[in-house]
Amino acid sequence: MNILVCGAQGFIGGTVCAWLERRGHRVVKGVRHATQADERQIDFAADLDPSTLHTQLHGIDAVVNAVGILLERGEQTFDAVHTRGPIALFEACRLAGVKRVVQISALGVEAGETRYFTSKLAAERHLQSLPLDWQIVRPALVYGSDGASAGFFRALASVPVHVLPAGGHQLLRLVHADDLAEVIANLLDADAPARQTLDIVGAEEVEYRDMLAIYREALGFAPAPRIGLPAALIGAAAALLDRVPGSMLTCDTWRMLQAGSTADVAATAKVLGRLPRSLREFIAQDAAPLRLAALASWRAYALRFALAVTWIVSAVVSAWIHPLSQSLALLERVHLHGVAALATLYLASALDLTFGMATIFWPGRRLWLAQIALIVAYSTIIAVAIPELLGDPFGAVLKNLPILTILFILISDEPRP
Repeated sequence: MNILVCGAQGFIGGTVCAWLERRGHRVVKGVRHATQADERQIDFAADLDPSTLHTQLHGIDAVVNAVGILLERGEQTFDAVHTRGPIALFEACRLAGVKRVVQISALGVEAGETRYFTSKLAAERHLQSLPLDWQIVRPALVYGSDGASAGFFRALASVPVHVLPAGGHQLLRLVHADDLAEVIANLLDADAPARQTLDIVGAEEVEYRDMLAIYREALGFAPAPRIGLPAALIGAAAALLDRVPGSMLTCDTWRMLQAGSTADVAATAKVLGRLPRSLREFIAQDAAPLRLAALASWRAYALRFALAVTWIVSAVVSAWIHPLSQSLALLERVHLHGVAALATLYLASALDLTFGMATIFWPGRRLWLAQIALIVAYSTIIAVAIPELLGDPFGAVLKNLPILTILFILISDEPRP
């Protein structure tokens, strides 16, 4: 069978392509920018016209739509990618005589109130109105070692303290990407019943808090203490982050988490001819090698935050809080007096503030090297001119050592230019 898979370069689409090819089908890959002979350019973010799109479907027996986004970016809006693009594709299938269509939707679309869900549901409703043999698949959260959500949850699990929204009691039933792809391959078999909507889930239902604990155990970490945050506080944070590019916490994602992602496993088991894999089973298979990746996903941000706070607070304290007379007395020890001392004090504070802001907004190897140079210079001057500060019981100078360690870690983590 000749099968067009739209979204073939995505996580789910790529898995579906691999399964269909193993079944002996000829797979044509629908992508945003076609560069290979087996690819066809179908960009859902563009204004697709069914009357011209149907020429792309010549010789195609079935279509699988695996295109989807979790966050909107530029022209990739929910309306364009989840509604208008799929509707144009379905209409093109009708015009081209393609009878079999599998639409990968999302679990909870009928009860959900988010723009993500309503855009998916609109495409479903249109497909159901057409004279096609359609299959609508609504998967729960999909797990795969390369999946964005799996990477996000691994990162959260690796954090030493688990912050749980509303106590973390939301029910989830993750499904493995291979099980989802096998379901789709089975639905495309000639004897599969047509015109049905299926909820596809994994074998094990867990609470969000327990899912993080399972991830953490598989990654090889000791159990983490838990802190519950009120739903109102999470909602307020989601509202603030709603328009921050790339934020995983938005009003939509918070509503979806509150609703949970679970359903009866019977439909999935029927299509597979067996129970799907359980969460503990498939996480344990590949989590351990991803331990370092989980840590790396948030470690640099945490180190940069600590570094930025150190520079900014130092600038504020030096310029406005610490007694001016004491600061000038210390500068006299390095032979700076009067106007020169005042200028040095405030220029140093300005430099600290600049470094702090740059750590947040313009991080990079040159900045880390500049900070190392300044800290080494400060420490050398103090060691020569004011050696008694080296024995300060509060470690005023000794604290430069962990700061230098942070900077060396950040330099080591910098990607190769």
